[in-house]
Amino acid sequence: MEASAAIASSMAGGNATTILCSHRLSLSLKRPSSSSSASFRPSPSTTTFASHGPLLSNPNSHLRLKFISRAADSTQPTPATTTADGKSIIPDDEFSLAKVSFGVIGLGLGVSLLSYGFGAYFNILPGSEWSAIMLTYGFPLAIIGMALKYAELKPVPCLTYADAQMLRETCATPILKQVRNDVIRYRYGDEQHLDEALKRIFQYGQGGGIPRRSAPILQRIREEVTEDGKYCLVLVFEAKALQLSDFEKRQAKFTSFFGPGITAEIGKSYLLISSIYKTAKITRFLWTKLDDIVAAGKGKNDIYEVRLVSNTTL
Repeated sequence: MEASAAIASSMAGGNATTILCSHRLSLSLKRPSSSSSASFRPSPSTTTFASHGPLLSNPNSHLRLKFISRAADSTQPTPATTTADGKSIIPDDEFSLAKVSFGVIGLGLGVSLLSYGFGAYFNILPGSEWSAIMLTYGFPLAIIGMALKYAELKPVPCLTYADAQMLRETCATPILKQVRNDVIRYRYGDEQHLDEALKRIFQYGQGGGIPRRSAPILQRIREEVTEDGKYCLVLVFEAKALQLSDFEKRQAKFTSFFGPGITAEIGKSYLLISSIYKTAKITRFLWTKLDDIVAAGKGKNDIYEVRLVSNTTL
């Protein structure tokens, strides 16, 4: 047993010297009266050692070692998430049912019931008396799960800065909160996130509008704080068939649709996450200018940002 001890006070006369260790156990170091050799005598609560030395020149002196046990600190530090520019990012690791795919649940449960039901029906697995029930419920569950999986629209990544999270509840408008919650959860039956909003803003197939096949696709969202301290929800779109001017001339429509209480700003996405890696449970985001990625042939210059800035301030 390893124990790191530190002498608390020196022994003088009949006083005892106490040594604190990491386990609770009393050891008494005492010089015997009839023996000059070291002896080891265990007792239910103490263990006695004897030896010669200047420290034990007094026969009435004894050295008491007290071992104090401590629970090992098994608490892991909270992973700190930072960016290369020193900003703190809130990890999106909170569990909610909105982040669960019901298609995966239904399909997995249905296939499991069907598999076991067939095995039990042919006496390969036990429980033949329940095989009919498992087959009866397993088949529709598997069908529903496959249908949900087919119609499933996965959530988009959400990058939230710590200062933006603090302003969300007080400064974000109800519509901005709803937009955020809608795109970071699974949806079913929609072709893409914000489909209805984009349909009205870009007027698919109408005069002055764009073809539906050219519609921008929401890639991710970002919550940040502007330079003047306002909450901002950034929608990052990929639009291979559109130009920046196609977004700029619809800036007023973005403001009107996602308003009131917000101002829409249009721009190119000059920052792009190029790689994410984890070291010692610390996630670091490496940011690279989009222009540099395009010049190196590693990206496409078709990323646009719609910044929805809340007009509410503290």
